[in-house]
Amino acid sequence: MLYIIGTPIGNLEDISLRQAKTLLRTPFILSEDTRSSETLLCACEDLFSLKRVEGQKIISYYKEREFEKLPYVLELLSKGNDVALISEAGMPVISDPGGLLIDYCLKNNIAHTVIPGPSSVTTALAIAGVKSQNWSFIGFLPKKEGDLKKSIQKMKDSALIWKNHSTVAFESAGRFEATMNICSAIIPNATVIVCRELTKKFEEVLVGKPAELAQKQLRGEIVLIFQLP
Repeated sequence: MLYIIGTPIGNLEDISLRQAKTLLRTPFILSEDTRSSETLLCACEDLFSLKRVEGQKIISYYKEREFEKLPYVLELLSKGNDVALISEAGMPVISDPGGLLIDYCLKNNIAHTVIPGPSSVTTALAIAGVKSQNWSFIGFLPKKEGDLKKSIQKMKDSALIWKNHSTVAFESAGRFEATMNICSAIIPNATVIVCRELTKKFEEVLVGKPAELAQKQLRGEIVLIFQLP
């Protein structure tokens, strides 16, 4: 069985008993970041006074190696092994590795299930108090300037069709200023909600126009919510 397991997006105490039990008893764990996975497993043991299965193996499984590792993982599953798939934080597959493996499982009747957990997307929508029930998630904003401009223009065009619509996206702190400057040129009147370091010690929510927010020096993980008039 393949277990697709959501993990905390920041605060390790958000781990559920079901998630912890499954992670600790599963002999093979596919991990986007093996170091953060080890920290998570130790937290599972401490929080619930549980012990992990003997000989547990954590397998590095990030986007660039997903195709390369696929045959090995499929062999494990075909032999009846339980395998857990986790990302560095949040739900696997959602802007994280795993889609290739799950697609193969679906097409070949390989048993798999999801053990749900925190999502930075829904957490951001809740903490921002977004009133509209109409929203879309577009993943990480493009790194290349030309592609980013096209993506923002699509938001602007969509606003002509979808009223009271919010668009959720991920962005890195290092690109935040440049992104806001581009937004200021294309969608200057948009309201942007910045949700930073969600569930962590320095959690912060900022609201403003792109030009205002471009002046901010931010760090950490960022979720952006765009609302166009």
